[in-house]
Amino acid sequence: MIDLSPIELGGHTFLAVTVLLPKTTLLAVANDKGYIMCGALDVSLLNDRLKDRKIIAGRAVGVKTIQQLLDAPLESVTLEAESLGIHKGMIGTEALLKMI
Repeated sequence: MIDLSPIELGGHTFLAVTVLLPKTTLLAVANDKGYIMCGALDVSLLNDRLKDRKIIAGRAVGVKTIQQLLDAPLESVTLEAESLGIHKGMIGTEALLKMI
């Protein structure tokens, strides 16, 4: 099952995506500029092999719901996210608001 739901953060609309797969759930919250995602996100791949795409993203681990993703500290972020002031340890919601 895939669930797509708009969510409001700081007066801005983001899209929350939940994908139920066998033995795992993929979670992401995005806008047109960037996203945060569960532990399935490979930040190293984005920073190294896809660096030219300048992807703004952050990864939180151990989350099982969209709310947990929003509340969790980011375990890693892309270089492009760092250029916006998004950093490791920042809470998901705070990171998303820097993507406005």
